[in-house]
Amino acid sequence: MEPIDFGPAAQHLAILVTGVGDDQRGAPTPCPAYQVGDLLEHIGTLARAFAAAARKDRGPLTGQPSAGDATRLAADWRVSIPRDLGTLVRAWSAPGAWDGITRIAAMDSPAGMVGVTLADELVVHGWDLARATGQPFQPDPAAVRAARSFLDLFASPDAPAGDEVAFGPSRPTSPSAPDLDQVLALAGRDLTWAPANA
Repeated sequence: MEPIDFGPAAQHLAILVTGVGDDQRGAPTPCPAYQVGDLLEHIGTLARAFAAAARKDRGPLTGQPSAGDATRLAADWRVSIPRDLGTLVRAWSAPGAWDGITRIAAMDSPAGMVGVTLADELVVHGWDLARATGQPFQPDPAAVRAARSFLDLFASPDAPAGDEVAFGPSRPTSPSAPDLDQVLALAGRDLTWAPANA
């Protein structure tokens, strides 16, 4: 896998994080498993975990993940999550980050595959957060392409469904649909989703 610069995607996600209002943390998101506060905690955790994976760190951060949980959200999340996203970008920009084998979610995988997994997380959860909080989403084309390469391998209409899964069964979409729409459909997102009060 050709390395990509996660800077644009991570910076945009950081802007979305800081744009979340305190009164929005209990709001639903297009990810059925998460409310906004849960999603924020998940984004912060994945930023630290994938940065550790880039460093080939086999410690607790790259072990078995837990679901996003708003009760674990740091008090300074508007500062700490953007900071951790910046650390993530630097880690994946370092020499050797995309080489060899690393670990994420307690599984050993080629670093390049972990990188495209991260692209999927940044793109889809960025869209989730933007849609849930009424903010504009401006996807980075390189991250969208990388996310698509991941989903082309792993997305399935037979994937588990329900309120406990972060990525559901893939949905049909037109081959002529925009790249982002195709990624979101493969990730099981309902492109028409909107907050109930929108």
